[in-house]
Amino acid sequence: MVVTCLDSALLRDAVSGSRRCASCNIRYIHSRAAVTFTSCRTSCKRSRRSQTAARPPVICSSASAQLQSETELFLDSLEKETASELPSDSDLTVQLRKLESQSLELQKRIDDLYQNAFAHAQSNGHEEDSEATTTNAATSGLTEEAFGRLGRTQPEAMKQLLHDKETSDPKGWAQSQQQIQTAKLQRTRLTRETEDLKTALVQAEADMSHDDLDDVADSVLPGGKDTVSICLITGFESFNISLYTKVAKELAEKLPNVRLHVFSDRDLQPKRAQIEAALAGADVFFGSLLFDFDQVEWLKSRVEKIPLRLVFESALELMSATQIGTFQMGSSGGKSKGPPPAVKKLLGLFGSQREEDRMVGYLSFLKLGPKLLKFLPGQKAKDLRNWLTIYSYWNQGGRSNVVAMFAHLVDQYFKPTGASPAKLLETPATGCLHPEHDGYFSSPADYMKWYKQHGPLGGDPTHPTVAVLLYRKHVITEQMYIGQLISNMEEQGVRPIPIFINGIEAHTVVRDLLTSTSEQAAKGKSKGSNPTLKADAVPVDAVVSTIGFPLVGGPAGTMEGGRQADVAKGILTAKNIPYIIAAPLLIQDMASWSRDGIAGLQSVVLYSLPELDGAIDTVPLGGLVGDNIFLVSERVTRLSQRIKKWVHLRRSQPQDRKIAILLYGFPPGVGATGTAALLNVPASLAKLLEGLQQEGYDLGPDWDSGKLDGEAVISALKMQEEQRAIYEGKAGIEKRGAGDAEAFGGTAVAAEIDHLQLKQMLTYPPDWGPTEWGPIPFLPEADVLVSSMERQWGDLAAYRGIATSAAGNAVVSGIQLGNVWIGVQPALGVEGDPMRLLFDRDLTPHPQYAAFYKWLQQDYQADAVVHFGMHGTVEWLPGAPLGNSGLSWSDVLLGNMPNVYVYAANNPSESILAKRRGYGTIISHNVPPYARAGLYKQLATLKGLVEEYREKPEANQSLRAPIIQNLTQTGLDQDCPFRPASADSSSSDPELLAPDSAESVSEEEFSEYVGRIYQYLQVVETRLFSEGLHVLGQPPSPVKLGQYLEAYFGEGLSPEAVDVVSHSDGESLDAIKAKLQRIYSQKSTSTSSSSRPAEEEEEKLGEAMHIKGLLHENTEEMRSILRALNGEYIEPQAGGDLLRDGSGVLPTGRNIHALDPYRMPSQAALERGAAAGKGILKAHRDANHGTYPQTVAVNLWGLDAIKTKGESVAIVLYLVGARPLREATGRVARYELIPLEELDGRPRVDVLCNMSGIFRDSFQNVVELLDDLFKRAAQAPESPDINFVRKHSSAMTDQGLANSSARLFSNPAGDYGSMVNERVGSSQWENGSELGDTWASRNAFSYGRGSERGTARPEVLEALLGTTDRVVQEIDSVEYGLTDIQEYYANTGALKKAAENARKDGKPVGCSIVETFGKDAKPQELSDVLRLEYRSKLLNPKWAKAMADQGSGGAFEISQRMTAMIGWGATTGFAEKWVFDQAADTYALDQDMADKLCKNNPEAFTNLLKRMLEASGRGMWKADDATLEQLENMYSDMDAQLEGIK
Repeated sequence: MVVTCLDSALLRDAVSGSRRCASCNIRYIHSRAAVTFTSCRTSCKRSRRSQTAARPPVICSSASAQLQSETELFLDSLEKETASELPSDSDLTVQLRKLESQSLELQKRIDDLYQNAFAHAQSNGHEEDSEATTTNAATSGLTEEAFGRLGRTQPEAMKQLLHDKETSDPKGWAQSQQQIQTAKLQRTRLTRETEDLKTALVQAEADMSHDDLDDVADSVLPGGKDTVSICLITGFESFNISLYTKVAKELAEKLPNVRLHVFSDRDLQPKRAQIEAALAGADVFFGSLLFDFDQVEWLKSRVEKIPLRLVFESALELMSATQIGTFQMGSSGGKSKGPPPAVKKLLGLFGSQREEDRMVGYLSFLKLGPKLLKFLPGQKAKDLRNWLTIYSYWNQGGRSNVVAMFAHLVDQYFKPTGASPAKLLETPATGCLHPEHDGYFSSPADYMKWYKQHGPLGGDPTHPTVAVLLYRKHVITEQMYIGQLISNMEEQGVRPIPIFINGIEAHTVVRDLLTSTSEQAAKGKSKGSNPTLKADAVPVDAVVSTIGFPLVGGPAGTMEGGRQADVAKGILTAKNIPYIIAAPLLIQDMASWSRDGIAGLQSVVLYSLPELDGAIDTVPLGGLVGDNIFLVSERVTRLSQRIKKWVHLRRSQPQDRKIAILLYGFPPGVGATGTAALLNVPASLAKLLEGLQQEGYDLGPDWDSGKLDGEAVISALKMQEEQRAIYEGKAGIEKRGAGDAEAFGGTAVAAEIDHLQLKQMLTYPPDWGPTEWGPIPFLPEADVLVSSMERQWGDLAAYRGIATSAAGNAVVSGIQLGNVWIGVQPALGVEGDPMRLLFDRDLTPHPQYAAFYKWLQQDYQADAVVHFGMHGTVEWLPGAPLGNSGLSWSDVLLGNMPNVYVYAANNPSESILAKRRGYGTIISHNVPPYARAGLYKQLATLKGLVEEYREKPEANQSLRAPIIQNLTQTGLDQDCPFRPASADSSSSDPELLAPDSAESVSEEEFSEYVGRIYQYLQVVETRLFSEGLHVLGQPPSPVKLGQYLEAYFGEGLSPEAVDVVSHSDGESLDAIKAKLQRIYSQKSTSTSSSSRPAEEEEEKLGEAMHIKGLLHENTEEMRSILRALNGEYIEPQAGGDLLRDGSGVLPTGRNIHALDPYRMPSQAALERGAAAGKGILKAHRDANHGTYPQTVAVNLWGLDAIKTKGESVAIVLYLVGARPLREATGRVARYELIPLEELDGRPRVDVLCNMSGIFRDSFQNVVELLDDLFKRAAQAPESPDINFVRKHSSAMTDQGLANSSARLFSNPAGDYGSMVNERVGSSQWENGSELGDTWASRNAFSYGRGSERGTARPEVLEALLGTTDRVVQEIDSVEYGLTDIQEYYANTGALKKAAENARKDGKPVGCSIVETFGKDAKPQELSDVLRLEYRSKLLNPKWAKAMADQGSGGAFEISQRMTAMIGWGATTGFAEKWVFDQAADTYALDQDMADKLCKNNPEAFTNLLKRMLEASGRGMWKADDATLEQLENMYSDMDAQLEGIK
């Protein structure tokens, strides 16, 4: 018997992998995989805590009802299959022994690889002799474990060892790394398979007793003349399975002729044969809450012949099958659907003037309808009345009602039972409850009257009052977690108002029955006051929904994809209080949450849909164990304490609040401190400090706003990063002071946290057990976090690593301004870490990182933290991919602190991570203004020559040579070759024209050539870029406003109109039109053109004025930060950018969100993606003699998927030959294969989908749909010659590879990034092939349906890469191009290199870039886009000046683009001399520019010089000797300056 014993004294059972209770000695499972959890009371009398009525009873006996996990249910079903289909315990044991043997063999192989790699490695003279001797001894017979130990104990010796290996044997070293990585990936997969099998074996050995009740539920008796057979299948109410099973037994006793067969949707796979038999013999089908498309399709085809079909609150396709007598939801053959006209009119009486209230009116009809329908004649009315009666019984729930429901059905449509069904036992549609009160309260007001007298927290005003919305079904079925939730919140000092609802009326409860101090203060002052607000509405400090879904419409609201979000926004804005989602998981179990995170539809219910309403701080509270809902008290504590912190902000005065502002400084050593993407941090920080002071915050006695300088704060923080200061600890930091920041009151402050303090900070109470953690798949030890950290970083007492003092203490430092503390978020410790790729780690933040956040929580006691800009790293830390638990590092380190997160409005992708994993309340900021690149230097000269030639070709033949000479010097000859490369020619190179051969070309050919050059120059000249950086809360000047409008409207609005609108000051639209009319009249006096603006332009003038007004609301950015710090509600808004998404993304200062993932791709995205896919195939065939690519690797990124609404997914569908199949609601239910005859003779191209971590985690439903598509494509009965998916899958299967249809690859679950940019940034690479291997090792994890949640499949990935002919990358915005950020080369470039490594034939892999921010999504070759970007941005003096003028942040942005140049050269071989030449001329050899960059950010300027020298040293750039000497001297001077020599 295997049970869970809730006891504090635990003993390890090292042999079995389980634990035993020290009191009753009952064994329970201790495993990371899905396990059994049962309650325990009789055998074990000892208890961790005294159990109260609010907690689930604790049961432990062999006779107790068992709560089964998914594994148990699966095994239970297997027992009922034939013996031939069931592996016996001995079979499982044999498999386990085999896996364990394979694991041992693989470990030995890994150790051998380490020993072989370092067999001849000896440390050589960089350490003291004794240390070298120790190191040499340590490397003798070096195993994996010894290697890790050496890295932790002797990091410098390890660095030297690796350096020696890299330099002495670079080829062998690269091969060793690849072999070790492949073996470790195989071990990862093997380890998971072993864990799963161990769990299955334990479950198979368990004595699973089944009482008569189960036998009744599962038996399938044939229907007969005197027998009524009912097949019941329920979906999202699996918590009612035990109730339905008891009903089946009672029906069998009371009505012997009735057989009720009970199943859940989770039985549809393991018990399919039983269900098919039950349906085949059924007289009645009863289904509820069934939504899965595949299940619905399967059921529809099998229930259509069943006489009576009742389907409630399920997918429309299945509900339409409802038929009872003459009443049916849907009909065919031209007959009318639904009720007769008289009934339809009756339904209309229950409507509402408000659209959002119609569903609430529908509930009223359900209650009164049966009574009113009694007076309507006809059988159809009678059948409708019966349907309503049956629905009422089901909706009211409870055992008595459900028994009566089936008795009524049998009595009305089969044989009279002779017994009258029990009277309907009604529970109010809404109401309040408390575990210490019998019955229900009619309203929150009645509840509070009682609570103030009898509630545990009484009327004490110091406790926050929080409305908690509960699912009524859970109340009716007496789910035990409800009482526990209420009591736990009270224990934490939160006064709950538990309000149960059906789900669809949540908004009316919040709107009419609850109020807030903000709403009361605004009452009567605003025309928008709520007329339905009740006079006795109860004031609350926050609203918590345990239901999820949209606030308006609840589960029904999902069908509209957030259509009612504006209504919800209006309601919540009026209340102006935090709206929080905290709910138990009802769709997946605890084991899968702990193992894989929250997935699929569950993530949509708890995250995607509520975020449209502005929900924050989502906390999963527990989940299913078997068919029962369990609560994790530790999560309730987190929820309650976060609520209390938000309410404290609402109730406290600004001068009493302590705020921590966190800036960023990653990567270290290159001037990144105080930077953020698209944001001028120093200027924005200064504006925030001013705003805080004006709001009343205490900025210290020496605060002087007149001397405020944001750059001075950054400089002071950089002083604290000096290693010598850190080494001296707190005293060293504070001794150096705050530099120029002292002029306005800044003070340098620091703290040291020793290892004992840190351990205490990271240790849970030692007596915590199942009472706190709930029935999670394993019970963590109190020091689980410390143990994980020490496995990675070594003994904390001995740790002397990142940001530690001489005493070994973690140093935390910052600048203090009264109650405002400003610090730099610690680096993750990845940059420059040579061992990260070589041994497995438990991936934890380093000790000082953890100490930093724990110090903020516990010592500084910050009331709120502000993460300043895009983006930090705390939300990227290891843990559950989605759905924080107490073991997720982001949850541990952020704790209870409200997190106000400033983020660029155009990045709704990464901001999702900050919101969901980092508890971020997002405050969006605008992007910098757009500008046209224009032409400069030789490009301008070339355009002049071309224009002059085109005016009179015959007279300007002498310009031929200068044109070609300028063309060559600017590198344009590659973009505008005289004759492009032809697939039919013997050479694949384009034909270029030299200056001395230009004269030999005919005038006609040369004129045509010059025309193409002119067209390309126009492309460069008109190309948009993002100019400079944005300052938070600052509205654009008229000039910058004009830049936004010109970029948005293009030729749709004249320059005169743009100028008039942007410079207008409060004028009306008519006044603007009149002014323009005068301007046009003056211009047309000498022409016959019209003096009035075109009608189309008149319409756009109104839009331009609207956009101008929204852009001037940039001030909302600052106001929203201050409002968030007041604990107020921040309005939600879709993220995006103006150019692509229109004015709907404005104003900024909003809590941005993404889109409904169940509608991806949109119809527009499908069409654009298909056009891009068609262009990709055409371009490839044109360059490859008409052949189609075998495999195309498509990058699926969260950002472009959100902003384009799924264009990258649409490209995948086009290549494979598939299309979305949508449900009646518009949700995508499947990607179906298009018949080959509709593909016009082209093949199904295989696709390798490389997913970013955010796409993987945010669009799990899309991942599952794509996985299903590839499986069906691999199994399609089509020729491999026309179906490349099947061709490659069959080949892999023949090689013995498992899951050969896997096509969706990403990083390990819960981890992010390829780490290629880390290697490039730290210059730790020898050749591009290494970087390709790094990408492959980091992306070898397969995702899909079922348990495919990050399974290591390096062999499948390698096989796919070996057939990859082309890579595809989308660019979704002007702000982030290929050359702007490191991620593009680290993924697109490295993927290209990985494919070329795998091909082994030396053939280059093509790369198509699809820029989706313009009207034309025509794919372009990678090298063409790189050249275009460098010309229009980095090498463009206009862009360079605008960025350099942004201070330290601008210098850093320029520097990072130089690093990216190295990255592109490393991964793709892009190394064109003119690019490096012009970069050196623009930024290093131009004295004025060099002086500015050096002054603004010396670290960034040093990195810029370093990258140029690195490019030369690696052979990417053949610079002349004089240039190299000058750069080397400059670098030497800067290096000395940074070292403090100068």
